[in-house]
Amino acid sequence: MLPPRSSSFVLRTIRSSACRLAVLGLILVLNTVEVFDQGAQAADSAAPPELQIDISKIGLGKEVVITQGNKEWFMRVEVTPENSVVVRQEKQGERYLLDESEMHDRAMTAAEVDAAISDFINSVKTRQKVK
Repeated sequence: MLPPRSSSFVLRTIRSSACRLAVLGLILVLNTVEVFDQGAQAADSAAPPELQIDISKIGLGKEVVITQGNKEWFMRVEVTPENSVVVRQEKQGERYLLDESEMHDRAMTAAEVDAAISDFINSVKTRQKVK
């Protein structure tokens, strides 16, 4: 059995230049990892928030509201037996960037309503990816 080492032996070992160099290297490596991690977190926080998409059925038509931060896109397709009305709006904060409507002289089918809503959602997604 080996005799217990004194605390002075441990202190001499820690004070040796090789040990100090190893500890310094370890500290530098850990700080570098932390800097890279902070950079990755900053890049993640700079990304815009995800698009929130809410679709609701309204009578024979549908409505979709898409939000991202303070931007909002809205589309409503109202269908009656005689006609159809499509309303599109784009808003940033309280300012309207787009506000348009169109009227059709016939009732749109359910498939046409779904296609119009789907096309609108895809166009918003595409425009956000391009930015």
